Amino acid sequence: MYIIKVKGKKKIPNYIQIRDDNFTLIGYFSYREGRPLRSLDKLGLEGKEEQLLELIESMPFGKLQKLEI
Repeated sequence: MYIIKVKGKKKIPNYIQIRDDNFTLIGYFSYREGRPLRSLDKLGLEGKEEQLLELIESMPFGKLQKLEI
């Protein structure tokens, strides 16, 4: 799986996209620093919130990365 952090504009919030190995969009959710992550159970990432949050906070906007957690 791959992850990308996308910068929002004005009323559209920042969001995170999760993509499979063929780069097909699996899911996405809005993201603000200091707020808990939601909808991770639908993506099979439940219980990995802390690891994912650390990764997201360290990621630059617009750079696709391999998700290895």
